[in-house]
Amino acid sequence: MPHNQNLSEPPPIDGAAVLNALPDPVVVVGEADEILYANSAAEHLFRASFAFLQTKALSDLIPHDSPILLLLERVRRSGSSMSQHGVRLETPRIGDHVVRVDAAPMAESEDRIVVTIQEQSIAGKIDRSLTHRDSTRSISAMASLLAHEIKNPLSGVRGAAQLLEQSLGAEDAQLTRLIVDEADRIVRLIDRMEAFTGEIQLDALGPVNIHQVLERVLSIARAGFASGLRIMERYDPSLPPVYGDADRLIQAFLNLVKNAAEAAPRDGGEIIVTTGYQHGVRLAAPGAEAPMHLPLVVSVQDNGPGIPEDLRRHIFDPFVTTKPGGTGLGLPLVAKLIGELGGVIDVDSRPRRTVFRIFLPMAREGAPHS
Repeated sequence: MPHNQNLSEPPPIDGAAVLNALPDPVVVVGEADEILYANSAAEHLFRASFAFLQTKALSDLIPHDSPILLLLERVRRSGSSMSQHGVRLETPRIGDHVVRVDAAPMAESEDRIVVTIQEQSIAGKIDRSLTHRDSTRSISAMASLLAHEIKNPLSGVRGAAQLLEQSLGAEDAQLTRLIVDEADRIVRLIDRMEAFTGEIQLDALGPVNIHQVLERVLSIARAGFASGLRIMERYDPSLPPVYGDADRLIQAFLNLVKNAAEAAPRDGGEIIVTTGYQHGVRLAAPGAEAPMHLPLVVSVQDNGPGIPEDLRRHIFDPFVTTKPGGTGLGLPLVAKLIGELGGVIDVDSRPRRTVFRIFLPMAREGAPHS
């Protein structure tokens, strides 16, 4: 005799309840930017109830020259979703915020647009990314000067110290050994800075299989600096080729994975490398004539302690580091390499979850392979 179980059907999911559970503000606007829906986080952001927001247009709540309004017009014209980083949202009512805005037309009505607002780390702004490039250009000039003006005299100092060491006792020889070691340390620092002086050659760019790049990087990591860590790969196998240079991409991601390995705990440390394609994502940079199409996303995540809040704003600046004895040149070099390939780097960090995301352009059809 069959055993019948009376299993109660799960209650239907309330879409409004789901949206209200989200930590990020979500707003739906109509053809004239009138507010048709706002979740609880949006009510909190705008310091107003949904009943009040329904009587307003978005332009009543944000500055009239806000890039958000221009972004909405672009979405309406293109019919595709777009994103904009580094939008400053400042009014007496809501205070001062730097946010990322994602806007997408609703499937059933393209005149209605869903707007999601995320508090944005300063390091994730595209205009900051452009600033990173300016900073690394300054380092390039400084590195060339240091290489010429310091390395040669240091070689003489090092040689003199070695000669003195041969005629001194063991106790005094420790001082000359200190001179030699410090001279070597300064040379190593300058050598690292000289990595900023190389300029990319346009004829070196072409389609690159990003998964082959990552496999090379992770094989180096597993055999060396990340041998004791758990490394997970979450790849989208259908990802099209990246437009870039394989050697520079290897160098950039090797630095990122090494940074993650050094941040992860020795006991239970893990690194997650993810690739994906974000359909229709265009990032609008200040001053750019058109949004940049950077649909290919690679993320490197670790479960370390996170980046201290007071350093997040400057994490891509030269000589800023959280590591004892670190030089603070690894992440600025990554920003330089990715920027030269037309990409953007962003970071999101909290305890036990730091994620660096690289947004890269897709290879153009017919481009020669690098």
